[in-house]
Amino acid sequence: MALIGKTLPKFELDAYNPAKEEFIRVTDEDLKGSWTVLIFYPADFTFVCPTELEDMQESYAELKELGAEVYSVSVDTHFVHKAWHDNSDAISKIEYTMIGDSNKELTRALDLLDDSGKAHRATLVLDPENVIQTVEINADGIGRKANVNINKVKAGKYIAAHPGEACPAKWESEESATLTPGLDLVGKI
Repeated sequence: MALIGKTLPKFELDAYNPAKEEFIRVTDEDLKGSWTVLIFYPADFTFVCPTELEDMQESYAELKELGAEVYSVSVDTHFVHKAWHDNSDAISKIEYTMIGDSNKELTRALDLLDDSGKAHRATLVLDPENVIQTVEINADGIGRKANVNINKVKAGKYIAAHPGEACPAKWESEESATLTPGLDLVGKI
């Protein structure tokens, strides 16, 4: 299923908020109003997953400065997220909310459920209206680099504010050159 341009489906799921050390409910409506990075991962207490979530924590402050929020999602329960947070050096650093999709509602709705019943290793960047702007899906053994999401959010915000422009490869900030797609550029790049 193609996800780009689709609106995040409605959901209401339990989550663990490590910053406040509490269980909360998270809905699709809670994500509206800011840019959002959703990181789906196969399972708690595994191998590649904690390296990715710890790496995302290292980019979290900069994403927050950009007005973006981060949520991790797996098919584990919010109770397991808390236990993992309490028992892992890497995961204990996490401040962003960890959503438990134990009924596989959101993961299935986004076609991110693998054949074993776990979430694919996927990252979605959503705009403030919950429209999916970027998707990255990796094979289970291939970890993601979190800081690429900083540029994805920056580019998404820039394009939203400057319709008709495009951010080329290696674009990094408003000071970087953009493109205005049109007939005059055909064959010139």
